Amino acid sequence: MSGLVAATATLELLQLEPPGWGAPLLQGLMASVLIALGAYGLGLLLGLIGAFAKLQGGPVARDLAAVYTTVVRAVPELVLILILFYAGTDAVNQLLLSFGYERIQISGVAAGIGVLGVVQGAYATEVLRGAIQAVPAGQIEAARAMGMPPGLIARRVTLPLMLPNALPGLGNLWLNATKDTALLAVVGFAELTQTTRQAAGATKAYFTFFMAAGALYLAISLLSGWGFALLERRARRGQPELRS
Repeated sequence: MSGLVAATATLELLQLEPPGWGAPLLQGLMASVLIALGAYGLGLLLGLIGAFAKLQGGPVARDLAAVYTTVVRAVPELVLILILFYAGTDAVNQLLLSFGYERIQISGVAAGIGVLGVVQGAYATEVLRGAIQAVPAGQIEAARAMGMPPGLIARRVTLPLMLPNALPGLGNLWLNATKDTALLAVVGFAELTQTTRQAAGATKAYFTFFMAAGALYLAISLLSGWGFALLERRARRGQPELRS
């Protein structure tokens, strides 16, 4: 009987209608996914730029890319988030003031995407650099012999051939992006972890809400793993099957 009462109380806490916290938890989940998607896309863009800078750029470009990846990967992500969130916002406003503009209030979503995107970009740079280096040199030489310009070689040869090698690492980066959104709770952004803390603090049902948050993160991980497995199988069509 006591177990039934406890289960009923748990369902009441997680229901979508007040006084349940189901709706705020789902809103926090959507905010986390939105930031993760934006940060992942920005990270891929920075990663491509960084990878090509390291492999084909001049001395200045290579040095800048090396400094970027070294610093970002060396500093703990929580420290980077605090630095970029506060110092970055202040730097933007100071720049605007110097040109005679008013201060602006940067939205939490934009700030979260920008901060996590910079972090993602450093790791994506190394993942993509390794995948590009795994492309057979003969394929690149054949494309050059046919008179393809560098941009066309990258689009038609390098990127399609490096994709199967990059997808496992990119899948890990996506999972890291979804989990790193939880670090934004330290700056007060209402993503899933922050909402979970609020719900647990208001109801004192810490076990219930943190288990619910863990289940939501696990669901994202399982769906993401399935999606990336499909992408990898599609990218490896025509290649010998890899066995683990």
